Amino acid sequence: MATIKERLNEAVKDALRAKEKLKLSTLRMALSELKRVEIDERVELDDSRCITILDKMVKQRRESLKQFDSAGRDDLAERERAEIEVIQSFLPAALTTSELESLVTEAIAQTSAQSMKDMRVVVENLKPKVLGRADMAEVSKLIKSKLT
Repeated sequence: MATIKERLNEAVKDALRAKEKLKLSTLRMALSELKRVEIDERVELDDSRCITILDKMVKQRRESLKQFDSAGRDDLAERERAEIEVIQSFLPAALTTSELESLVTEAIAQTSAQSMKDMRVVVENLKPKVLGRADMAEVSKLIKSKLT
């Protein structure tokens, strides 16, 4: 299986051939962000780190989308939606609500968490399992509801 960076490079070539400008610019932006992190930290990124970076990019776009929607800028909001869709195609499949609930319940049991004081331990246990597959804010809310 190809790495995320390899898949992104192939997608750039495909978007160039198909003359899909928005997809191409989004893919190039993602690749440049990955390259920036590699250069800044002097490391070769693995897939899990790439997922973390792409997930952060999706979060940034969701924030922008909220602001554009509230300001009535439908043109910019639509562009953000399209960028989110392109980036998400390189992330693992999202977890369903029931899958997420079972993972949270399992993590609470594994860590023997009893109260909100133990939330950090539960989050650390869950993070590798849900990375790029669920919004950590939603995961936190779910953990809080189960621990209170």
